[in-house]
This record gives sequence, structure tokens and C-alpha cells, in this order.
Amino acid sequence: MAKHQMPKKSTNVDMTAMCDVAFLLLTFFMLATQFKPDEPVTVTTPNSISEIPLPDADIMMITVDPDGRIFFSIDDQKVRRELIDKLDEQKGLNLTETEKTNFVIGASVGVPFSQLKAYLAADADQRSKMDKQAPGIPTDTIVTSERHELALWIKEARYSNPKLRITIKADGKAPYPDIKKVIATLEGWKIFKFNLITGLKAVPPGTAAYEEVMGGRKEG
Repeated sequence: MAKHQMPKKSTNVDMTAMCDVAFLLLTFFMLATQFKPDEPVTVTTPNSISEIPLPDADIMMITVDPDGRIFFSIDDQKVRRELIDKLDEQKGLNLTETEKTNFVIGASVGVPFSQLKAYLAADADQRSKMDKQAPGIPTDTIVTSERHELALWIKEARYSNPKLRITIKADGKAPYPDIKKVIATLEGWKIFKFNLITGLKAVPPGTAAYEEVMGGRKEG
């Protein structure tokens, strides 16, 4: 008895649905992605063997450049808006809405309050040039001093968001006394938990840390 043969048909996969999904994902990332502003100064951090990752949000970063200048930044734009509103009222800065917006969408700030209005009134290119000659945020030995402006930035930022994770990003060539000023400021507000941002280097062979790492890898 002859076998019945099924007619051969070419395979046709409809890709319309997959293309729609791809374009939806592309549109989502284009609309939802927030690009990080360029940092005003270039900082080369020292290396360490620490592998503790930083969180993706709620970060307060205090940067110390090779000349010891101090810059202040927060990643959350809502917190930045609340912070600049408070400081504008406290210090009588008389900032316009445009100047406040420039602060909210900007990067680090490294000028005293007396220069902040002029700095925020400039456009992005002008602010980039001003960053190169910015004096940095003033500090003092007493956290409650009017001259200790870094202390006020830190205090008001923590009031706006108590969950902020504090990080210090200091250049490897930054003078230690300037880094010590930042740490002393945090201690003045009873802040003893913060992170130092460093590069990653290999664990030196023969050390206890090396044996611990290698032992963990063997067990895994």
C-alpha cells in the first residue's frame, strides 16, 4: 500500500511582533534613561583591594581634586531641587527658576555661596570653564561656623534625604589635610559611616586577604 505523503510547505516566521517589542524597548530606554552630567574636575583615585560596590542611587559625593579643592554633588534631582530651595531661602541667594534648574540638572558644585548665583546663571560651557578656576567649597574647623559652607551643604542634604550614602572621591595626589577636613566635617555631624571611592587592584599574594580570596574560590 502506498504511503500518503504530506505536501511540503516552506516555513514562514512572522517577525512583526518581535520588531514591535524591540521598538517599544528602545523607546522606553530613550525616554527613561537619565544621562549623568560630566564631572567638573578630573580625579584619579588611588587603588585598593576593596570590592564593595556603590549603590545605584541616593549618593552624596564629596570630591577632592589634586589641588585640594572640594566639590559637592547629589545624584537625585528631586533632592537637589529641595536642597537648592532650602539654601536659597537660608542664604538669601535670590536664585531664579532657571538658575535652580541649572543646579538640579548639573553635576558637582565647587564655589562658595557668594559666587553660586553667578555660576548657575552661566550656560553649560561657561560653567565648565568656571569649574577649572573654582576655589572649591569653603571649610572651617567648626561645623557650625558661617564660613564652613561644606558643613551646611551636608546637613541640609541629609535633611532632604536621610538615606543618602556618603562617599568621598579624592585624587591620589590630593593633600591629606584637605581630605582630613572633609572627614572632620562628617564627624562634626556625628557621621562616622562613609565610603572612600578607590580603584580596584589585585590582592597581594601571601597576605591574609589573598589566602581568604583564594580559599573562597577553591571552595566554590
